[in-house]
Amino acid sequence: MTDERMGEALFDAIAKLPKRSGIVFRHYSLGKAKRDALLRRVAIAARRGGHMLTIGGITHGRHRGCITAPVHSIRERIAAERAGARLVFVSPVFATRSHPGARPLGRVRFAMIARGSRVPVIALGGMSKKQAQGLSSFGIYGWAAIGAFIA
Repeated sequence: MTDERMGEALFDAIAKLPKRSGIVFRHYSLGKAKRDALLRRVAIAARRGGHMLTIGGITHGRHRGCITAPVHSIRERIAAERAGARLVFVSPVFATRSHPGARPLGRVRFAMIARGSRVPVIALGGMSKKQAQGLSSFGIYGWAAIGAFIA
């Protein structure tokens, strides 16, 4: 996941991703010209690393035809699957700086949402490699983060 807090650390993070990782480009607050220019740079870095790139609001969102979708409940997960999402981000699993004050799902509620998913589940929210390892018994496909990549 990308956002404005990352600055140039974004490119260090992309370089450190395992091959065939995915990047969800967000940077919603940038003007169109700056966002498009940054997206071009991210696309080059993603291609170089062999990563999939999706774009928030276009290929990542809550609309029919999106490739990935954010979900926070079983109802939202089912709706995303019906809308054609091929991968869902279940969040926030743990407390996160991205959404201060948001009530985290915790392990049990996360497991309830993830269980029975027809598409791969990515854990998001307060995630780190260690946190992801603790969720591996729930059959997660992977994990995503922003803060884990910011020094």
